[in-house]
Amino acid sequence: MDNAIIIVKDLVKKYDDFVAVKGISFEVKRGEIFGLLGPNGAGKTTTLEIIETLREKTSGEVIVNGLNLEKDAHEIKKCIGVQLQAAGYYPNLNLVQIIRLFSGLYNREVDPFALLDTVNLRDKAKNKFKDLSGGQKQRFSIATTLINEPAVIFLDEPTTGLDPQARRNLWELIKEVRDRGTTVVITTHYMDEAEVLCDRVAIVDSGEIIAIDTPDSLIDKLIAKGFKRQKQVKEANLEDVFLNLTGKELRDE
Repeated sequence: MDNAIIIVKDLVKKYDDFVAVKGISFEVKRGEIFGLLGPNGAGKTTTLEIIETLREKTSGEVIVNGLNLEKDAHEIKKCIGVQLQAAGYYPNLNLVQIIRLFSGLYNREVDPFALLDTVNLRDKAKNKFKDLSGGQKQRFSIATTLINEPAVIFLDEPTTGLDPQARRNLWELIKEVRDRGTTVVITTHYMDEAEVLCDRVAIVDSGEIIAIDTPDSLIDKLIAKGFKRQKQVKEANLEDVFLNLTGKELRDE
């Protein structure tokens, strides 16, 4: 694939006799939102941590932005951004201080207020991280992944624990990041989220990819097999009611 920013070939990860990742192969296109989906223990987080240089592979090949993981792990770190499930920020520092700290680690000059503008948090610039709401913490976490102007960012279940309003706001932010030219790789347990956000998804089970395609194509293939839902789906659901009543355009304050 000429426009692939991530290429994974025959990736294997073993822990003694247990094989967590069993020869996975896939490619992520430059400029897309790509979802890696699967139940707990499927191997998706292990796969991402290997690509992110956080975990060693047993065998296989990984290329990120033209760089080979085997030879160029340090250079890969410079062109990616990683947002983990549990962010480890200094709780008593305010947002500007944290951004300046991270900027120093990356040896980059960054305007903290301009960066906060990208995630709609300028008004919280002097707030301590520990005092932010759940949605604000997640938006700030994404902001820190952008400090080094990465070619690709990895988001590990970014909306877990958020209320519907904050979740929808974060969806819009992720789309905006992609629209600015950054490739996004995301894991999520919310299938509605993957359907809305992802250009393509790979479904992982027991360490293997069992399907990879656009959400629409995967749904169409299932329907073509004669699948029908047991319960008739209404044109709206309870989350739509909640957002309509509480105002989905409101930001997470």
